[in-house]
Amino acid sequence: MPEFIKSISAFLIKALLFALLLFLIHSYLIFQFFNGKLLIPVWAIHCFNIVLVILVYSVMFLQTKKGEKKILYHFFALTILKMILAVLFLTPLFFKESSHLRLEIINFFIPYFLYLGLEINGVYKFLIKI
Repeated sequence: MPEFIKSISAFLIKALLFALLLFLIHSYLIFQFFNGKLLIPVWAIHCFNIVLVILVYSVMFLQTKKGEKKILYHFFALTILKMILAVLFLTPLFFKESSHLRLEIINFFIPYFLYLGLEINGVYKFLIKI
């Protein structure tokens, strides 16, 4: 278990620093160019994404340590689950009027894909060690 805690804590530090930097840049751009008027707040987008990234990383790490051979299937299943959760997260956009619907969608998916890249990079790094 100490290896799990060491690996998770190292990834957690990197992920939180990445999230903080991305959040600051994202917040600046939204408030500078769009006056911050969005249905889904920037902080909620980043909290949603970073929590899912850490959960997926943890599950993948635990599965590999158990000796699970079908890691790719687990990763695909977790990614599909993340996509479903993302659609559920975006439901306020479907039911409320927004003057900037495209901006709202782009506002979510650019960070989503950046966090997905972070997740893939983290999972790839510990899979190489196996």
